[in-house]
Amino acid sequence: MILGFIGTGKIASSVITGICKSKIPFKKIIVSPRNKKISKYLKNRFNKIVIAKNNQQITDQSDWIFLSVTPNVGEKIIKSLKFKSKHIIVSFISSINLSQLKKAIKVKATIVRAIPLPPISLKKGPIPICPPNKKVKKFFDKIGTTVEIKNEKLSINFWSISGMMAPFYELLRVMTDWLIKRGVKRNDAQKYITSLFLALSEDAIVNSKKDLKYLVKESQTLKGLNEQGVKELTKAGFYKSLGITLNNIHKRLNK
Repeated sequence: MILGFIGTGKIASSVITGICKSKIPFKKIIVSPRNKKISKYLKNRFNKIVIAKNNQQITDQSDWIFLSVTPNVGEKIIKSLKFKSKHIIVSFISSINLSQLKKAIKVKATIVRAIPLPPISLKKGPIPICPPNKKVKKFFDKIGTTVEIKNEKLSINFWSISGMMAPFYELLRVMTDWLIKRGVKRNDAQKYITSLFLALSEDAIVNSKKDLKYLVKESQTLKGLNEQGVKELTKAGFYKSLGITLNNIHKRLNK
């Protein structure tokens, strides 16, 4: 099996890294020359990485093709590429839906939309796919946890949540800088904050069958620090703003 990646940004690099660290059988991975720095890095780091001369070479020589470009770039280049009906095409593009992809690709190939995030490089994290596909599910299950979605409109909700990745890291950064301003060394501050939120996330996974309200309640004591934290952030509109932001991202994806 030959895998081809059109686009070599952060997501493509993360997926390729996860694949190369996994037991997924493949003959080689052909990557786009668009981002020279990342493509050369991948080639130097892993065996079986080939840098294509152009995107058409990727479609000509690959069995599976991963579309990992921005929506604007995707709209420009996909329609000019020649695909084959035997291709399995996996799109990471946020705002180009299945109907638009089928129209641009022209041939009756297998097309699946997927939402991988950078932790896939560690073979961790969820990968929502739409529509359900046994081969694609089996593939992604080896580098993460596949979530199959039958309704494309529902998948937009997951795309919306994916927009919370950078805000989450920003939250960690703000708390880290708060510690640093109070005399804690940066390495110690970042180690504490990242380890704390990793542990909290793992605890949430263990209790994921319960309503998350349970964790909110159980982590507070009467007149305690966590009760104060939740109350003050709620009063400040922090959580309400989070919902508003998700709604705005969702509206953007529905355009």
